[in-house]
Amino acid sequence: MPDTKDDIRPEELSKALAERYLAYALSTITQRALPDARDGLKPVHRRILFGMRRLGLAPASAPKKSAKVVGDVMGSFHPHGDQAIYDALVRLAQDFAVRYPLVEGQGNFGNVDGDNPAAMRYTESKLTAAAQDLLDGLDENAVDFRATYDGSDEEPVVLPAAFPNLLANGSSGIAVGMATSIPPHNLGELCVALVALIENPNIQDSTLFKLVRGPDFPTGGLLIDDAASIAEAYKTGRGSFRVRARWKREEGSRGMYQIVVYEIPYQVQKSRLIAAIAELLEQKKLPLLDDIHDESAEDIRIVLTPKSRTVEPELLMEQLFRQSDLETRFPLNMNVLDKGLVPRVMSLREVLGAFIDHRREVLERRGAHRLEKIAARLEVLEGYLAVYLNLDRVIKIIRTEDEPKPKLMKAFSLSETQADAILNMRLRSLRKLEEMEIRAEHDALTREQKDLRKLLGSSKLKSERLIEEVKAIDAKFGQKTALGKRRTEIAEARLIAQVEAISEEVATLAVAVEKEPITVVCSEKGWLRAFKGHIEPSDAVKYREGDRERFWLHAETTDKLMMFATDGRFFTLDCAKLPGGRGNGEAIRTFIDLPPEADLVAMFAHRDGRKLLLAATSGHGFITSEDDAVAMTKAGKRVMNVKTGAEAAVCRFVDGDSIAVVGENRKMLIFARDELPEMARGQGNYLQRYKDGGLLDATTFTWKEGLKDANNREWPPSELKDWRGARAQAGRLVPRGWAKSGRFA
Repeated sequence: MPDTKDDIRPEELSKALAERYLAYALSTITQRALPDARDGLKPVHRRILFGMRRLGLAPASAPKKSAKVVGDVMGSFHPHGDQAIYDALVRLAQDFAVRYPLVEGQGNFGNVDGDNPAAMRYTESKLTAAAQDLLDGLDENAVDFRATYDGSDEEPVVLPAAFPNLLANGSSGIAVGMATSIPPHNLGELCVALVALIENPNIQDSTLFKLVRGPDFPTGGLLIDDAASIAEAYKTGRGSFRVRARWKREEGSRGMYQIVVYEIPYQVQKSRLIAAIAELLEQKKLPLLDDIHDESAEDIRIVLTPKSRTVEPELLMEQLFRQSDLETRFPLNMNVLDKGLVPRVMSLREVLGAFIDHRREVLERRGAHRLEKIAARLEVLEGYLAVYLNLDRVIKIIRTEDEPKPKLMKAFSLSETQADAILNMRLRSLRKLEEMEIRAEHDALTREQKDLRKLLGSSKLKSERLIEEVKAIDAKFGQKTALGKRRTEIAEARLIAQVEAISEEVATLAVAVEKEPITVVCSEKGWLRAFKGHIEPSDAVKYREGDRERFWLHAETTDKLMMFATDGRFFTLDCAKLPGGRGNGEAIRTFIDLPPEADLVAMFAHRDGRKLLLAATSGHGFITSEDDAVAMTKAGKRVMNVKTGAEAAVCRFVDGDSIAVVGENRKMLIFARDELPEMARGQGNYLQRYKDGGLLDATTFTWKEGLKDANNREWPPSELKDWRGARAQAGRLVPRGWAKSGRFA
């Protein structure tokens, strides 16, 4: 046997991993996740459509089992899991997922509730007219073909795509380090925009954005973004669209009414939506809503019953929009493969331009292919005409010669193709009528050849032909057709302003949550809970072993709970969402991102317009607005910048004309409040300077009313005048009899 040696080469692990991961990443980007800008399809969808075409599943034909389609596609073109192929096929057939379905399905193909489709052995499918337009031209050399995975067959690199499928049906996918998300659009609007762009390639973006007004989702809904934000998203290729459910009010008996939701946002599962709203209702987070039930059949019909007839339906719906998926944001990230090779984010203009360039190339290739066919046919027809002009001589050569072909070619200056055609001609074709038909066909093809050459030689004529093709698509799928009529309504500027006004009203009205008194309790170790009603501290409230009370405050369920931490950040929680008083509560760090080394300094219920005095152990401090300190995220809002080695130590409500500061060295300083600036964020100014230790406590008070220490002893102004000074001084030792803790009341 011949010697065999293993092909083993030393290679650095990091280099080998990098090369292999790069190959994997490129494969994922180009062969799976990102669509081609030209036909808007990923390889699996393109292979499904091409495979169905090869099976003869045209729109006019009878459908076949989906299992047959999946098996043929998997065996010939897409060597991946059959379930992945079937899932892709199912989505192409779902009219609630695809704006212009490319597959016509028979059987259970799932529904908007999120129910799974039937198994592929139970369903049947065939191509739609829209899919046929994507495939039209494959037999005319319109696009390039490449070898399949095993080299036994060929598949198209891209489809001819008679309409801009990328924007019409949208696309989504996640690759390695990049993703794409493109919503569906109205094909009629796209056709108008294409015509305008072909006629004037330098058309202004503002004009283009007036033609393509926004997404058109299969499930309808209301788009409430303003024109400026939509235009910015289309201009950059990145953004998002705010979509709401559409609803109407139906009057009932005795002055009552009900709200019927008849369109929901795109890609929202109805069953999950109703379950989520029911859960909010059970948690008493929807005080204006009494009940919800589903009366949907073929159409969506979600019925909402308000608590009373006095409830404004706009306020109720705004509350639902804020807390449920009745309002969603659909992201826009037009990250696609430019010419099937380079992934990049395109603007709306660039995507439409890429489609036009593709269609122009398809037109040229189909024209060149047709010219070749015409030239070949004319060659044969000219040979036939030579027969009719010299019929007796041709018959004589065929009858007398053993090899008539070369004799015919020499006698009449025929090509080999013409000679073969003459020798294969049937005798009944020699009648006079046939000669007339041949001459008519020859004249027609000659005229067509002339027109095609003229077309391919003129950019203007090609543009006119492209416009004709786009208008033909518009006639088939445009807004004048049942399929092409816009489904997603674009809100007018007046309606958007009303929506914003109602949204602000809901955000500020206490009616959004039932106003009930609660007592918020937080232990020394950070366990938080809320008791119903206003109760005073007592031994009846138990804590974990080794833990004890720290913060105890009265609030309402409509309040915001604010907390100030030693790292200078404020945190805000909704009092209606605090854990109940049963048990020992929940850890505060499950609600806020409080670092392990940080602790809480203060906890209080938010009040609009109030001022806060903030101070750190370094002696720095400032006054800030409580409104500016409200945090909207779990990470909190940094208001005070704390120096290294120090920490925030004081957060007090501002009330009075004077500020008192005491240090760990028991020296106290009093100065006018006007000396301390008001800031939204920062380190602040020195309140008091220290040689040893740092700031212990600080407070504000009215000079004429005096000051209280931690023992609630009142110190009148006459006993404090020696401690008055200017900000940033060292101060004097506290007066005799001051509280041992050194702190203020």
